[in-house]
Amino acid sequence: MSISQLSVQRSFRISARTSELLDSLAATSNESRNSLVEQLLGEALRLARHPLVRFRSGAAGRREPYLTGTRLLVRQVVAQLRDARGDVDEVAGYLGIERPFVLAARDYYADFGAEIDVDEEWAASVEASEHARWERQQAALA
Repeated sequence: MSISQLSVQRSFRISARTSELLDSLAATSNESRNSLVEQLLGEALRLARHPLVRFRSGAAGRREPYLTGTRLLVRQVVAQLRDARGDVDEVAGYLGIERPFVLAARDYYADFGAEIDVDEEWAASVEASEHARWERQQAALA
């Protein structure tokens, strides 16, 4: 088990309003309050270190980091950086974004690369599964 998977007991005081907001969000989602606090606090701490990175849920409900003001996931920019052998200017030009966004994705990857690698593996798995489904549909129509 990695250190990021270990759970640590902490005790915090939060305002009544924050508690109400948390309870309301928990009531309208499939998540427990503890799980929401873990997710939201973790994302807020990452935002403090990486201000150009935000989080959103995709169609499958999986939350992934993306570059604010763009539709690009961090994993997509990192994949382009790999293809360009780390050439930030080449990637910025190819993706049509400013250099600071490419640097933000690179810096985020430097801190949370293992998680981005898991996201990439998951996306590749979904892509393969969807492609196989498309092929079955095409064969059914032939």
